[in-house]
Amino acid sequence: MRAIVLAQFGDPEKSLVLKDVPMPAPRPGYAVIKIESFGINHAEMHMRKGEWAESMPIIGIECAGTIVSSLPADAIKPGTHVLTLMGGLGRTVNGSYAEFTSAPLTNIVPISPSHVAKLGWARLAALPETFATAWTCLFRNLQVEPGERLLIRGATSSLGLAAVKLATHKRAVVSATSRSPEKAGELKALGVQEVLEEGPALADELISSGRKWDKILELVGNSTLLGSLKLVRRGGRLCLAGFLGGLDSLEFNPLLQMTSGVHFSFFGSFVFGSDEFPLSDVPLEEIVGMVANGELATEPKRIFSFGEAGVREAHRLMEAGQAGGKMVVVVNKE
Repeated sequence: MRAIVLAQFGDPEKSLVLKDVPMPAPRPGYAVIKIESFGINHAEMHMRKGEWAESMPIIGIECAGTIVSSLPADAIKPGTHVLTLMGGLGRTVNGSYAEFTSAPLTNIVPISPSHVAKLGWARLAALPETFATAWTCLFRNLQVEPGERLLIRGATSSLGLAAVKLATHKRAVVSATSRSPEKAGELKALGVQEVLEEGPALADELISSGRKWDKILELVGNSTLLGSLKLVRRGGRLCLAGFLGGLDSLEFNPLLQMTSGVHFSFFGSFVFGSDEFPLSDVPLEEIVGMVANGELATEPKRIFSFGEAGVREAHRLMEAGQAGGKMVVVVNKE
């Protein structure tokens, strides 16, 4: 099969190389999937640069495709359309930047043929990782309810946009931040009530004006976390789930830097499929149905063809902060 292989750590041109490699072999508890499309994610950029704790020669943490085989053989019928994410993909098993992959049965979600026919493979590739993560952050960690005031920092990232769509569908009152003021119209069209320009001074300005939110989804990361913690009301919740501002470490003393009565949690999607975080906890098939029925508006921001040129360009845009939303790669043209 053809695969984009991580030849070395570094820039996209030297790292991401198209090669012929062996097909994944069937093994117990896994299914072999013919990949039709896959999403591009920030985690893969860090894997490419050697900044992630684990990575495989073939990276990629999610895909949409069709079952070829499984062990046990009757676990999933060959020909079944599926989404898969995490479960070690790209980290401990070869991932989705390829024509085929092998994914744990625990991390595979069957999708009806009617939804595949209606949405197409490119749109399906935009859903698994971002929407499963956004749903868990919003409705498990943050426990967002209708009418609550929610601030999403980093809202024009692919994860941020998924969170905006799910939160406004839940009828939360959403405020959002973006580094690009010109994206305010896009966010307001999705139901965001207020768009704030992201920057180093934003938290101090909001704190000085006495602003507080019921819930905050922090996607910028360590560089803005301490400020965000001061913007949550007593009894409110903050969930850290992204690192758009980079992976630099942070000195954090809760005694001095955290407001009393605030609930602070972290969520990393790499836990999906573990005993404590089964993927079945996420209504992913229901979310796909909501997209198919027009309840959630979801389109990839950019669609690339499979190969060195497309994948490298996606990584260049992602690293420059110019993706503007979810980017996907279609392996076989629809």
